[in-house]
Amino acid sequence: MTILVVAEHDNTSLKSPTLNTIKAAAEISFFGNGEVHVLVAGHQAHSVAKIAADIQGVSKVILADADGFAHGLAENVAAQVLAIASSYSHILFPATAGGKNVAPRVAARLDVAQISEISKVISADTFERPIYAGNAIATVQSSDATKVITVRATGFDAAGQGGSAAVDTVAAAAASGKSAYLGSEIAKNDRPELTTAKIIVSGGRALGSSEKFNEVMTPLADKLGAAIGASRAAVDAGYAPNDLQVGQTGKIVAPQLYIAAGISGAIQHLAGMKDSKVIVAINKDPEAPIFSVADYGLEADLFTAVPELVATI
Repeated sequence: MTILVVAEHDNTSLKSPTLNTIKAAAEISFFGNGEVHVLVAGHQAHSVAKIAADIQGVSKVILADADGFAHGLAENVAAQVLAIASSYSHILFPATAGGKNVAPRVAARLDVAQISEISKVISADTFERPIYAGNAIATVQSSDATKVITVRATGFDAAGQGGSAAVDTVAAAAASGKSAYLGSEIAKNDRPELTTAKIIVSGGRALGSSEKFNEVMTPLADKLGAAIGASRAAVDAGYAPNDLQVGQTGKIVAPQLYIAAGISGAIQHLAGMKDSKVIVAINKDPEAPIFSVADYGLEADLFTAVPELVATI
């Protein structure tokens, strides 16, 4: 049994969800005494391959280097995965936007059922995955010869350093020609990225306006060195931009500390943050669902409590 992890990277560094995916792959390999290989499909991405080779549990890194992989176009990456897929029993992707873009293409071409967003490994062919916005856990068993899997990063610890894998360079698959990179418009943010932040402070609709959202949440985030998140209700109301949304249709996060201010705790939001290590809820409604998952709850007006918290820190 040999498992392939498709690395997510920016041609310079390895993105953190890949480390969680490698950990999941290592757990699968335990049941079959198998190996974990990592595919780095990129352009001038030798530094990424070296980083991957140093990760504990990785037996081999496969480097495919070509212009067509420079921007991670799904069609081109899928073609490279398919070129080597016959050697693997499992093919794992991080359950990120990039992984979710490539994995279905690979599964369809292999004519197998994709297993999405696993959060636990039961055995080499059996996994757990959340359903119904995380309110139920499904146990899924696959009899497919090749198992194509996306991994929910919050369900697994990150693999650590300490490996010494060899790096093999392979011929790059030809570009599909079905898509082309035209450009990127990337929002610049000096704060930590939501999915990798250790501390997140999130605001909800109770803040009332974008001005109040920034006035109340920004000083707290500054004091804690935290990323800023928002509930879907706050985003839909225009208080915060879409890229700050935490939840089932936003970003799935699991920081060390999650502070929710003025967030009632709708199922959609809880699905995106309830795996956080410590959850602090500030809400004046004692019946707010957010208190059911909170480690610490403060029944108070956020416009009073948050400034007091900032002043105390």
